[in-house]
Amino acid sequence: MGEGERTMSLMELKDISMDFKGRGKEKIGALVGVNLDIKEGEIIAVVGESGCGKTTLGKIIAGVHEPTEGELLFKGKNIKSLNKKEFREYRLGVQMVHQDSYAALNPNKTIFQSLSLPLFQHKLAKNNVEAVNILTEYFEEVGLTPADQFLEKYPHQLSGGQRQRILLARALSMKPKLIVADEPVSMVDVSLRISLLNLMTKMNEKYKISFIYITHDLGTARYIASHGRIVVMYLGRMIETNQIREAIESPKHPYFHALISAVPEANPKLRSEFIKKLPLRSLDMPSLLDLPTGCKFHPRCPYFDDRCIQEEPVLREFKGGRVACHHAEKVLEITSKED
Repeated sequence: MGEGERTMSLMELKDISMDFKGRGKEKIGALVGVNLDIKEGEIIAVVGESGCGKTTLGKIIAGVHEPTEGELLFKGKNIKSLNKKEFREYRLGVQMVHQDSYAALNPNKTIFQSLSLPLFQHKLAKNNVEAVNILTEYFEEVGLTPADQFLEKYPHQLSGGQRQRILLARALSMKPKLIVADEPVSMVDVSLRISLLNLMTKMNEKYKISFIYITHDLGTARYIASHGRIVVMYLGRMIETNQIREAIESPKHPYFHALISAVPEANPKLRSEFIKKLPLRSLDMPSLLDLPTGCKFHPRCPYFDDRCIQEEPVLREFKGGRVACHHAEKVLEITSKED
């Protein structure tokens, strides 16, 4: 990355690792050596199976977790060295939208009580009238009109789609630079998912808000980040990253190739043939408590060899993106022939 690009980074993660305590003295490496820069106004989709570390990554970016190792930079400064004013800018500037909209709202408080509290805490509103005006503006932005019909309701009186829009409105009311959206549409009816994705895209375009969109669903990732980047995670490691269109059209890592093959194909005959071309040796992901040696994907990989068993690949520059695979050239050759 050039010096000019570096100055444009909103956030940067440098060699971020996150360990959680297991049984006794065991440590579980939820994230290992993650490097990522997030530019202003861009959308990055983070994809992978459950347990791959994508939610942990999002919580570190949002300041919920403090990493075990590495540096988290906001506008070029380590967040640990920010002064009071700069830290407040970071806390307001990075907001999180959770998967479970019901759990993210206090069931004993009205929507107004829950959403006005941070406005008062951060002195963005002096009184109830100002708070109502601010929330009304953002409720209209997310399509909840008239706003007064929603502000005095309790979470259980609203649908899942309405609650998720309220979480977006709450995030927007902080005037963020970055929103971490963790599986924001997975618990919403299929009929409402596109409207929520369109809403986030609109917020990105109108306010230049960056989005980290965390999902296991390649379909929604491709939709929301159609002009953005994708980060593929596996057992706490970044294994491939590129512009999303290039990555999906030409995957370089066998795991990502397998993920793409699992996306429903309109023609079942084509889907059957596609899956036959890349059989996984195992459908089971290894346990974080008993990781394989070398490349963590090798027990499932059809291309593994002795080098994969002994040596863990590093994330390297390759064909416009980055990939952590000893056999990326072979995978690319195979995917190119399938086009």
